[in-house]
Amino acid sequence: MLRVLVTGGAGFIGSHTVDKLVAQGAEVLVVDDLSTGKAENINPAAVFVRMDIASEQLSGVFQRFKPDYVIHLAAQVSVPGSLADPVRDCMTNVVGGVNLLENCRRNGTRKIVYASSAAVYGEPDKITVSENTPARPLSFYGVSKLAPEYYLKVFHHLYGLKYTVLRYANVYGPRQDAFGEGGVVSIFAAKVAAQQKPVIFGDGEQTRDFIYVEDVAEANIRALSRGDQMLLNVGTGTRISVNRLFALISEIAGVDLKPEYRDARAGDIRHSCMDIRNTVAALGWKPEFSLREGLARTFEYYKG
Repeated sequence: MLRVLVTGGAGFIGSHTVDKLVAQGAEVLVVDDLSTGKAENINPAAVFVRMDIASEQLSGVFQRFKPDYVIHLAAQVSVPGSLADPVRDCMTNVVGGVNLLENCRRNGTRKIVYASSAAVYGEPDKITVSENTPARPLSFYGVSKLAPEYYLKVFHHLYGLKYTVLRYANVYGPRQDAFGEGGVVSIFAAKVAAQQKPVIFGDGEQTRDFIYVEDVAEANIRALSRGDQMLLNVGTGTRISVNRLFALISEIAGVDLKPEYRDARAGDIRHSCMDIRNTVAALGWKPEFSLREGLARTFEYYKG
């Protein structure tokens, strides 16, 4: 039986990943400080430890559970949050990440799957980014997601710790936080369900590659046994404007709301789309959910 430790397993992507692992018969331990995750998201078959990944007490968790594998999803995920408090962003994403890697090394963990982000690319010269596109982050969040990628390479070089880095596009779906700095899809879905006007920052013509959370959870699990020492993009390879996204959600909901436009936010990227050919080949994976299907499922969740 696989023993898998999932950091951030009470969160959005983490809880879906844990559900899939449990369904496949894995023994799962969730480590989450519940700063953004929710206890009700945690699969009852998983063991739960409430803890910050930067804590010194993480070593005791590793010594007791002895995970074969780690899926590292715990993170400070807000671009504006990283600009407002870069120290906290660094403590969680960099110091917490290194603490996790050191515990993997000390306790014989076979492999770690690390959730990185399209934010590491910054504003690329070409709209569609491949894994060879230079990393030029525009926010502290982008920097703090990139740093552990280098630590992983050195931990592998020095100690043989296997890893796969997955750089996510814009992930959406049920359980995503629809308040504050939650993903744009969940915010739109919650606003539309409540018949409220959403806010669009900028002109709405910025584009993103939106991928449904179930597809991301599947990629996380496949990477446990494939794609060793690889850096892989996880997206759909297609992009859509924020304006069109809102129009689609409104269409699914059967409402006609006009959004409110405000100034673009600092650190936000204009266009983002993932080249996923390497991921399809390395993981034997491809997105299964169309945008319309994923949006419909997400809207149903927020409609309640």
